[in-house]
Amino acid sequence: MTGDQLDPHDADVVRFAEPGARWRSVAYGPILCLLVVFLELGLHSRVHWFGLAFCAVLLAGFVALQVVAGRRHVGVELTDTELREGTEVLPLERIAEVLPERDPDSWDDEEWESARALGELSGVPRRRRGIGLKLLDGSLVQAWARDHRRLRAELAAALRPAGGGTGDGEEETP
Repeated sequence: MTGDQLDPHDADVVRFAEPGARWRSVAYGPILCLLVVFLELGLHSRVHWFGLAFCAVLLAGFVALQVVAGRRHVGVELTDTELREGTEVLPLERIAEVLPERDPDSWDDEEWESARALGELSGVPRRRRGIGLKLLDGSLVQAWARDHRRLRAELAAALRPAGGGTGDGEEETP
């Protein structure tokens, strides 16, 4: 089976994923230090090998810690059975509906905008937008993602009845 084909028996096909942080950012500090080495070599000045190597390792170490934390606490993954927002996993069977986007022309806040954010965080993380979800017990929560429109579309598709209808009681016409 190639990477493009999906196993029909795999119940946890990833529909949407945002890692939260990328490992490539660990390399930025050491690359900068390497550029300084080349600059010092090109200018025929004294090369500060120990200082630049120490800075490269220190920068890479701190950024690696941030990447681990970002992937753990700000990562988003949607499968056919669950939504993982940071450290919190919400089974899709607990979601009653995906609430509409906030009307940009309205001065009033939507009720879901003050709801608890998923992921055991105090709010929606920076550079992410909230998506209102109504749970089966009637409570409201906020899912969030950078690409919030795509997550909203994938959530709506995952929650759509298996019969292929629109979900509003009307049958789709071919």
